[in-house]
Amino acid sequence: MTRITVSLPDDLAERARTAGLLSDEAIRQLLEDAMRREAGRRLLEIADRLRASKIPPMSEDEIVAEVHAVRAELRGHNR
Repeated sequence: MTRITVSLPDDLAERARTAGLLSDEAIRQLLEDAMRREAGRRLLEIADRLRASKIPPMSEDEIVAEVHAVRAELRGHNR
């Protein structure tokens, strides 16, 4: 378990404490939510870059073939 110390302005700390947001569980949930939002934001950025690159989309058969190729390569490295 990691212990962290956070410095907050007094008024913000008091409002957060009053709202019940300074408990370990509340902070864990806030961080989890923030990380999910950040992952979604990054995914949308990647999608925007893919669209802008004008790379034609792969067919389902092409995707399946790529997955099989990667799995076969990984099996070869695990020996």
